[in-house]
Amino acid sequence: MINRILIRIKVLQILFAYYQNGSRDLQAAEKELQLSLRKSYDLYYYFLLLITDITYLQELIVDNRRNKYIPKESELNPNIRLIENRFAKQLKENKTLKTYLLNENISWNGEDDFLRSILELIIKSDIYDEYIKNPDDSYETDREFWRLVFKRLICGNENIEEYLEDRCIYWNDDIEIIETFVIKTIKKFDESKGAAQSLLPMFKDREDEEFAIALFRQSVLNEANYRDLIEKHMKNWETERIANMDLIIMQVALAELLNFPSIPTNVTLNEYIDAAKFYSTPKSGTFINGILDSVVKDLKKEKILLKD
Repeated sequence: MINRILIRIKVLQILFAYYQNGSRDLQAAEKELQLSLRKSYDLYYYFLLLITDITYLQELIVDNRRNKYIPKESELNPNIRLIENRFAKQLKENKTLKTYLLNENISWNGEDDFLRSILELIIKSDIYDEYIKNPDDSYETDREFWRLVFKRLICGNENIEEYLEDRCIYWNDDIEIIETFVIKTIKKFDESKGAAQSLLPMFKDREDEEFAIALFRQSVLNEANYRDLIEKHMKNWETERIANMDLIIMQVALAELLNFPSIPTNVTLNEYIDAAKFYSTPKSGTFINGILDSVVKDLKKEKILLKD
């Protein structure tokens, strides 16, 4: 689930912090990288748990209204379609979800106001209105309801993103990526698989898991060599005047170019040029593109870089 785009972002962040704190403790930095990646995976489960906890919250609200001293007719006979949502029930019983939540101590306990705000957002939406009026009372309709809720109400919601960023510093750049994986998970759910429905693993395979630490380690251990290559192609630019993040981005890009032959050169270049647009200055993308392009040409000419 944690793809190489997210891994690259995490490596850049941890390497920046590694230089900023000045301790130069490689082992501690690698542990911090692993923790950061684990927190990203935790967020995936927090989002899935959000579905079951919001459903349960609605159930509690409905029960409390029914048990009022003098309930209204609408409170005695409410629409319980959201409470009876088949997809949410299946997710709640999912074996992998339950095990992970227990082992990692993940919950929304104490976050009642946050849960209520999302429930209110859902109840007031056209998505909910259409859902409770939909004559097609099926598992597919139930699952599609939650897919639309995530896609249209949760994804890109600034209030939700701000809340999550405040809750965990590791989630600042993860939310958008993890949301896409939650939607992917919802779409792949199959009623016939019941509680055994598979969820996304933390990494697609062992190679991706090893890629994170290997990329970070190569970036650190070969720092002097990569910085020399960069400075050689700086021309009229003074190293001291270059944004520190620009140097780090190019350093990690070179580590990937020179140590991971299975990754095409253009893929690596495009990923780090894109990263520069978000994590450095407005002109960094163009600047980094020019420097790396020049370095790559020389490396190919000297037959040090043997891939396209």
